[in-house]
This record gives sequence, structure tokens and C-alpha cells, in this order.
Amino acid sequence: MDHCAIDDNSDVIILPIDQLTIGMFITAIDRDQNKIKIRNPGQLKYQDAILKLKKSNVIRVWVDVNRSSSSCGLRPRDKSNFLLNPLYRKSTITRTSQQIQAKKLLAEAKSLIQKFLSGTYEGKDINVKQFDNIINNMIESVLTNEDAFKCVLALRTKDAYLLEHAINVAFLLVTFGHHLKLDVDILRQLAIGGILHDIGKIRIDDHILHKPGKLTPEELEHMKLHQNFAIEIMADTKGLSDISKDVCLMHHEKIDGRGYPKGLKEDEIPIHGRMSCIIDIYDALTATRTYKEAMSPAASFKILISLTPFHLDQELVYEFIRCIGVYPVGSLVVLSDERVGIVWEAKDRDVLQPIVKCFYSLKHKRYIDIMMVDLLRCDLNIERGISPSSLDIDPSSFY
Repeated sequence: MDHCAIDDNSDVIILPIDQLTIGMFITAIDRDQNKIKIRNPGQLKYQDAILKLKKSNVIRVWVDVNRSSSSCGLRPRDKSNFLLNPLYRKSTITRTSQQIQAKKLLAEAKSLIQKFLSGTYEGKDINVKQFDNIINNMIESVLTNEDAFKCVLALRTKDAYLLEHAINVAFLLVTFGHHLKLDVDILRQLAIGGILHDIGKIRIDDHILHKPGKLTPEELEHMKLHQNFAIEIMADTKGLSDISKDVCLMHHEKIDGRGYPKGLKEDEIPIHGRMSCIIDIYDALTATRTYKEAMSPAASFKILISLTPFHLDQELVYEFIRCIGVYPVGSLVVLSDERVGIVWEAKDRDVLQPIVKCFYSLKHKRYIDIMMVDLLRCDLNIERGISPSSLDIDPSSFY
């Protein structure tokens, strides 16, 4: 069935659970591929009710358009165009479909990388050709519309950090490479290098790798060995290009020569090596770990700039910020009316005027009706970017 469909009842539409919003009139739900009519149908009044449905493994819902509140954005007798807000012109059906595909791609990538890591750990013959399909899909998402994939990547977990970090670094390398107008074949090699850039960590002692706190000097030296281990693993990996190897082996090098494992400096570090240095740090800063909370992209950019020109390439850092945007898709922002939202769409728009999916009010300390706010078409503006840890709520269900 389509992601958004019309029921036999002309007043009822079928929506995926991710499109459910406050004010919609629910008549039935789909749990485990079975349509279950609700004994007491009615309008959803609270966000908690939506979260409860999601936790109950509800896949789809039947919504009576004519009996739904106008605030939810559904238009009676206009069931071919379901808009959360008149200002939001792009079809939510298309976006939902894109995010479903992005989630599927992310899950496949995690599974494949986990198998690759396991095979490497067990000393099996390894070949990067197995990543071809995943990488082609990743590049396609960047060349067409990467916004959906960016939002999915924003949903990070502490336990899956190494897997998600590898995927994020690969995706960001492709995105940055495309921004720099690099050839598609180069993008593929960058992606492989990104996926494998921390491969040496499979030989690091687990108690150090997963330590929930600052490493001692001795532990830090042991952690640095992951690059030496990577050199050995690279030698046994089939199908790796020099560019992929450089991405993997140069992301801890520094412009001033004080990095590792080889202490390369200035022009000894090619552009793809310099790119990997920037992206590895940025993605680590914006991730939540057991020992630290995630930074907002804006705060992370300040740190990247502070690391130039001695550690990072200054020109590339500023180009990376232009590529990602001050407020990247998937990041959290506070608007001038104190609403909190997710940057939802930014492609081909002024960097300070994206479309924002608002769901919470800082002023009233409560969830609000979801609304897409187009900052190009109103007097509001972004006050600041924030990290999820700064809120006493979990925004993950709104992505």
C-alpha cells in the first residue's frame, strides 16, 4: 500500500504513524498487519498519545479528515494533498517515503559494517566490493535530495556510536566532496574510506574503547594505536584505492605535523585527508556519548575554526561550514517566538531561513501542535541552535 492512501470510506485516509499529529481524528489502527477499529474513536489531544501508539508497534492509522481539527493541517475534501501547513509546499508523502528509504539504507549499512568488522576481527579475507550497493545508494541520496537522510542520521544512539559514526563520516565526505565538485568515482572512494576510517579500533581493548570518562595518558597512547592497527588491516583488504586508504589513515594528522600515525604536515596531507580530519572531529562533537552530551552544529563549528590553521585546513573548514550550513537539516533550533523545532528543509534556500518543523514551546514548557514554519514567508527568525541534551524532552519521535 502507498505511504499515504485513501480508504474505501471517502472521508478517511490512511497515514503512516510518522505523519500522525495532534488534532487528527483516529478511527482505526494497523498493528501487526491487522486493521483494528478503535472502540471510542476521537481526536488526538496530547503528544503522549502519539508516542504511546508508536511504542505499541502501530504502523498506520485511519484518519477521518472531515472530523479532524483544522489545526492538524488536513484539508477536508482535498485528500490528494496532505499538508501540515499551507506554507510547506513540498509533499509530505514524498518526504516520508524518502525517510523510510533512508532508514532502510541506514539499517542495511549498520548490518553490513558490523559483519565487516566481525570478519576483520576474526581474520577473514575481506573485500570492500560488498559496500558497492550501499555506497551507490548513499551517493544517489546526496545527488538528489539529502535532507531526508540527514534527518535520519540525526537520530543517534550512544550504544551504536562506532557504527553510526562510520556511516555519518562516509555520508559527510560524500556531501562535502559533492559540494567541492569532485568526480563521482572520487565520492565512492571517499565513502569507502569513511566507512573504514576507524577500522583499527576493533583491536583496541574494550575497557579503553568504551570507557565512560576521560582517558589517562597511557590509555590515550593505546587508543592512538588504532591507526597502526589500521595500516596492518589495510594491507590485507582487497579493493582499496589510495584515496580510501588516505581517508582512513590521515584523519588524525595535523597541518603542523603534530598528528599521528606518521606526523604528516601541510602539503603532505592531500585534500581528501584534510577533509577527513575536519569531518571526523565534527561528527564526534555532534554525537552523544556515555561521557559527554552532543554539541549543536553551531557550537561545533566554533571549535573547528579554533583548530585552524595549525590543526585543520582553514580554507576547507570554512568551505565545510558553507556546505553543511549554519543550521543543518536535522538540527534543533529555537525560533524568535520561543518555539523549538527541527530544521526540516534547507536545500537551495538562504542558510538562515530554512523550513522548521516546530513541536515544542520553551515559553510554555509543553508540546505544541506540529507546524511547518517557512522562515522565508514570515517575520520569525532562528535565535540559536541547541543540542537535544539542553531540553528535558526527547525530540526523536518528531523526526
